[in-house]
Amino acid sequence: MEMIREIVTSSQNKYVSLARGLASKKNRENEKKFRFDGVKLLCEAVKKGLELDFLLMDESEERAVLEKAEKLYGVKETDINCKAIKVASSVFDKLSEEQAPEGVICVAKYAQDMHCERDAEFFKSIDKDEKILLLESVRDPQNVGAIIRVAAAFGVDRIVMSKDCADIYSSKTVRASMGTLFSTKVDRVADIPCAIRNLTDLGRRVFAAALNREAQKLGEFSIYNGDCVVIGNEGHGLSDEAIAACGRTVFIPMSDRVESLNAATAAAVLVWEFFGSQDNGGNVR
Repeated sequence: MEMIREIVTSSQNKYVSLARGLASKKNRENEKKFRFDGVKLLCEAVKKGLELDFLLMDESEERAVLEKAEKLYGVKETDINCKAIKVASSVFDKLSEEQAPEGVICVAKYAQDMHCERDAEFFKSIDKDEKILLLESVRDPQNVGAIIRVAAAFGVDRIVMSKDCADIYSSKTVRASMGTLFSTKVDRVADIPCAIRNLTDLGRRVFAAALNREAQKLGEFSIYNGDCVVIGNEGHGLSDEAIAACGRTVFIPMSDRVESLNAATAAAVLVWEFFGSQDNGGNVR
């Protein structure tokens, strides 16, 4: 890590201004960079090979940040391959998005090898053994981040999401993913129903998480390698077009004390059943 010894005292400093501007999706897209706060996310980024652009470090917390990174997460100062700029505490506190700032703000480059814009045609030739979760119009960044974390926990290989889902590089998404975003394949597509049809053309079964007359009760049918599931918007569920493209629907059995689950909670249940408990023969228990 290259530590810049001069302490930044101006909120107009170019590094400070860049980090502040990355709160805007437009600026993130223009720069192809994003920001996130905290020691754990810094260490996850280092361990997973995310390309860091620079760090902003609270002048009074520099040593504490580095000691915590090594003691709790095994990341040494020499493992961090970017420049670090020390910032006056008064400037840092106004810049941090955390209620209890940990003394470090990271700016990283988009992981464009992991996170891609895809044409629906791409899914005509995808690996038949990939575990795929699809999202349509999930607009809450904390839900998207939590879903990415759940997907990583249970071995999902790829998340496919519609372009109107929450931005994966929102600081709220990154925080909710707890760094799993940095090593998860995420594809954005303009046409989720078309992507679904291309997956079914490969012989995959794609299940829409939706309650209709034909919906099958989760846990009462066999699931096989290659099966996929699609989760929809927190309030309105999946579009009619996505459900029709799937041709199969699944619902989570619940007591009558609750009407529905939010997208992240539903994803946790579905992802475990579809992917987390597969045996080597391809069946789910």
